[in-house]
Amino acid sequence: MRGTAGQQAGSAFQSPPRHLAIIMDGNGRWARRRGLPRHHGHHKGVETVRTIVKAARELGIAYLTLYSFSTENWSRPKDEINELFKLLRIFIRRDLAELHQNNVCIRVIGERQNVPDDIVSLLAEAENLTRDNTAQTLIIAFNYGARQEIVRAVRDIAERVKNGELDSESIDEATIDSALFTAGIPDPDLVLRTAGEKRLSNFLLWQSSYAELVFVDKEWPDMNAEDLVGALEEYASRKRKYGGLLGEGSDEKALQS
Repeated sequence: MRGTAGQQAGSAFQSPPRHLAIIMDGNGRWARRRGLPRHHGHHKGVETVRTIVKAARELGIAYLTLYSFSTENWSRPKDEINELFKLLRIFIRRDLAELHQNNVCIRVIGERQNVPDDIVSLLAEAENLTRDNTAQTLIIAFNYGARQEIVRAVRDIAERVKNGELDSESIDEATIDSALFTAGIPDPDLVLRTAGEKRLSNFLLWQSSYAELVFVDKEWPDMNAEDLVGALEEYASRKRKYGGLLGEGSDEKALQS
């Protein structure tokens, strides 16, 4: 690829999504099709993470969420889980300084329960070091499940009502938003999934109510900056209605005013 992702995009789109969320799918299939162990696909997938994080920053995407480990992934073989944990350790230790230097704020969403203590500490270190950075927010969804997130939020709200801290009649969407892991983060404008699968897989279900969905056939390890630009071009061609009718005040600014 010649030039930066932003240069490659040119004038194809003027307004990139503020928040892009990615379901990074296909590492295992990528390895299997090459006759390699699954962990080779995960290793190559980490290289793709570096490429896409950089490209997203160059393209002006303010928030990037990566679905790195779901609550359902605990059902995978123990050796594979350990390999995924190992790769996260390597990524944080190797890339944290550069991300910080590039003014990237790291935020981690998901449960800490059952996660090894050293990984919990590494993730906390990354969040604390970069909390004041402003160029981009990189959200790592780790040990994350959307249904579990919603249940957790409901329990928290119910406890506040029980303790007299909250009037049940005052509960609205904003109340739930503030109880989610993603509190303070804008909802995704675009959810991108690789490897040809067309489902959300328990990812940001509440937050993605009005997100555009783009599915690409390439497996995650084969994704590159040009592919990201292509997905953003498809997003830019969409007309977002937010439940309204085109031409009748259905654009984002009208709905958010």
